[in-house]
Amino acid sequence: MSNPQNYSVGWICAIVKDYVAAQAFLDEKHASPEHVAVHDNNDYTLGRVGRHNVVIAVAPDGEHGTQSAATVARDMMHSFPNVRIGLMVGTAGGVPGPKHDIRLGDIVVSAPQDGNGGVLQYDFGKMRQNQDFQATGFLNQPPTILRTAVVGLRAQYEINGHSIQEAINDALEKNTRLRKNYKRPDPSTDRLYRDAVVHPLSDERDCVEACGQDPSNLVSRTPRTKEDDDPTIHYGLIASANRIMKDATIREKAARQGFLCFETQAAGLMNHFPCLVICGICNYSDSHKNEQWQGYAAMAAAAYAKDLLYRIVPNKVEAEQPMAQSFSGQSASHTSAWLNQDDP
Repeated sequence: MSNPQNYSVGWICAIVKDYVAAQAFLDEKHASPEHVAVHDNNDYTLGRVGRHNVVIAVAPDGEHGTQSAATVARDMMHSFPNVRIGLMVGTAGGVPGPKHDIRLGDIVVSAPQDGNGGVLQYDFGKMRQNQDFQATGFLNQPPTILRTAVVGLRAQYEINGHSIQEAINDALEKNTRLRKNYKRPDPSTDRLYRDAVVHPLSDERDCVEACGQDPSNLVSRTPRTKEDDDPTIHYGLIASANRIMKDATIREKAARQGFLCFETQAAGLMNHFPCLVICGICNYSDSHKNEQWQGYAAMAAAAYAKDLLYRIVPNKVEAEQPMAQSFSGQSASHTSAWLNQDDP
């Protein structure tokens, strides 16, 4: 059995595919924990990535949203009090735009921008007629140690390129059962429909059948070449809220504001579990059904997370305060109240 005190990196997943992908990239899997807190409802997988001991947790089946993520983080810190840095790794809906050629399987990494910490809660603010969304709350940015590692990894990729596809292939070679649902789908299945094209309501058919492949309904995009990074990593703002975004018209507004993707967990974490958010793009935040890319997108995000952890020196992690003791300057009483609150 593994000692919970030995784990300093917390890795949170939203759904089972994210959880499977995270485990596929462990260098070494450890035994179950010796014990967890009495009211801790998380499921854990323990292991090593590079020189770091990592605890991976997933939200309960059927529970999604910002509160669910916050509960997972709170329970993790009850049971693993030495966690010092955090990652939220999963899938999201992309927001392609003129400045960001986001495609299925790409990776979005939260990065501070225009005074925002990298994640913005878009259902907590003001939306006025003929104006862009205005946030009225602030979410913390990731700790310096993670933001510095991101810069280092960006430079590494800029000079040498990345090996994310090769890493995914290697992981699938070791876990052949995952190939069916986690390998890269055929590029022809990556279709970006124009925002005026809406999937027929209550039509459960695949978009190829329900919406067709008429070129006039699709956004024309130049195929990526060997000189292009594929998947491509994008850095910037992530929109987070409790609702799943499936509206291309809102997606287009979000693109103009600089958002790169929509997801449903991170906003519940940033002020209590300051972490880096890493998202694999599995759809385009519109009405069109496409579940083929979810497994691969989860693998791509996990592969990036592994590369990031390899850049972080263990003694720098140990120099960080345990998250349970320091939530980016929040008062001890506020932190204690959050840690000790009961589930709703």
